Amino acid sequence: MNDLVSIIIPYYQKLNWIDQTLKSIYDQTYKNYEILIVYDDTSKDELKNLKSKIKDKKIKLYINKKNLGAGMSRNLASKKAKGKYLAFIDADDMWKKNKIEYQLAFMKKKKIKISFTAYTIIDKNNSIIGKRASKPIVHYKDLVNSCDIGLSTVIIERDLFRKYFFSKNKTKEDYSLWLRISKKNNIYGLSKSLTRWRKLNNSLSSNTFQKFLDAYDIYKNQEKFGYFKSFYSIFVLSFNFLLKYINSKTYSYK
Repeated sequence: MNDLVSIIIPYYQKLNWIDQTLKSIYDQTYKNYEILIVYDDTSKDELKNLKSKIKDKKIKLYINKKNLGAGMSRNLASKKAKGKYLAFIDADDMWKKNKIEYQLAFMKKKKIKISFTAYTIIDKNNSIIGKRASKPIVHYKDLVNSCDIGLSTVIIERDLFRKYFFSKNKTKEDYSLWLRISKKNNIYGLSKSLTRWRKLNNSLSSNTFQKFLDAYDIYKNQEKFGYFKSFYSIFVLSFNFLLKYINSKTYSYK
């Protein structure tokens, strides 16, 4: 029997996109999964509308009493998860229909505990506006200079994840996790693009100042870098992000 995969979705004001996200899960060729949605909002109307969209018995809805942020919401769901594997997807992203099946086969063949994939970048109208490649293997020294792992592409063994968990940062909570995991584990990438990541200008992840603050906290307080090395690492991280942004625009899309 196929291993159970627990799919974790933190939810905050994504009512326009959640239907597409869920459909991309329902359409998966791999069928042994559960879906854990963590509602991280205080709006009763939003919650009512979200509940109206939840019709699959595989979905379990958890409601935060106060806003905890995406990372803490994923941590909460991971403690409820029953699957051997955890798969993360945000409430406005989408997967290709063979994503779980293809990625799990890759992981089992390689006997690895965590992997990610390449992905395409889409706008609010589902038009492709960019592409991000993936490296075959990502080490800690690579991640310090450039975060090349898309959160919604990751599948990880539950037991490995529970040794680390997401940080409390408002942004880059996933980056902090990959850094800590990569100190003792290689993180393997698939060159095949299996995820569509939606770029929205009003998202928290687009807040440049907050990203700067969180990057500094990760380098200085979590990774224990000195002041100079922390600021230098932020500069390198930002520079490499800009390069990736430029390179992602060099592709031709139809």
